[in-house]
Amino acid sequence: MSPFVAQRFRLILSQLRLAVPLLLLLFAVSGCGPQGEAATVLRLAHGMPADHPVNKAMEVMGDRLRELSGATMQIEIYPNGQLGSERDLLELLQIGSLAMTKVSASPLESFVPAYKIFSIPYVFRDHQHFWRMLESPLGRELLLSSEPARLRGLGFYDAGSRSFYASKPIRSPEDLEGMKIRVQKSMTSVEMVKRLGGAATPIAWGELYTALQQGVVDGAENNIPSFYLSKHYEVSPYLSLDEHTYVPDVLLIGLPTWNSLTPQQQAWLQQAADDSITYQRQLWEQKTQQSLEALQANGIKVITPDKEPFRQRVLPMHQAYNNTPMGDLMDAIKTLP
Repeated sequence: MSPFVAQRFRLILSQLRLAVPLLLLLFAVSGCGPQGEAATVLRLAHGMPADHPVNKAMEVMGDRLRELSGATMQIEIYPNGQLGSERDLLELLQIGSLAMTKVSASPLESFVPAYKIFSIPYVFRDHQHFWRMLESPLGRELLLSSEPARLRGLGFYDAGSRSFYASKPIRSPEDLEGMKIRVQKSMTSVEMVKRLGGAATPIAWGELYTALQQGVVDGAENNIPSFYLSKHYEVSPYLSLDEHTYVPDVLLIGLPTWNSLTPQQQAWLQQAADDSITYQRQLWEQKTQQSLEALQANGIKVITPDKEPFRQRVLPMHQAYNNTPMGDLMDAIKTLP
């Protein structure tokens, strides 16, 4: 084999290796049910590690779906961002090359504007108020509002409240003045940090540890388990529980895939999803408490600031939505007990 041919052969092999994950999605996988009939296999990809409460809940969902369907339906899970970023996965759902995913509600707002509600700070009074909204007709309408984007919401996983952590204590909005804070790729999150006096800096989650370590950003915001499991506490010794937003994770199926299922299959899948949500909420509560205790054991200073000054700073964000559909949704949420 000539050097030129060998080089071309190596290049082709390299390209094929890169393409394998996508090719797995583009071709159906056949399984067999108890009578030998072909099984429907739904591929589910997401960015969380395998030991995360969300992935564990998805495993329960797969077990329940197999049980309900008599093994005629199965779920294959690809964790750890194996098949791409959240945006990549959403786009694969839209064209039917991937069946299901889980994404944070914040980046979902660029596909479904109504999800912006979760990135607006201090819309919810507390965790209980937040879940009453998700379980109400408002929450159900929100899940179905994604259909024009060729997506269908199956349910919400708990992702707790988001708070600031940084290289210095944050006890008031004044402490955020001049600080560079990492946020998700959400214009609403950027506006929130700006209103609080900080400089919002969108950075990919996988690059955040190094950015904190090198001082590219001074802090970030997320829920307690993510702060602990990411080991960001090693480079950000202060956690301020201002609880500015409650941003759920959203379990989604592509509309092309959903429409390809029979009504009975859809019912089985929805039941399996509902069961996994109940399980995940229990796991999340346990993981949050365990993570908080572990953070304190590692010397992290946990601050519980007065939230009212933070609320006042972002009040113009609420007022900007007066007499708009988003403002109407906010008013409806406020009326929930």
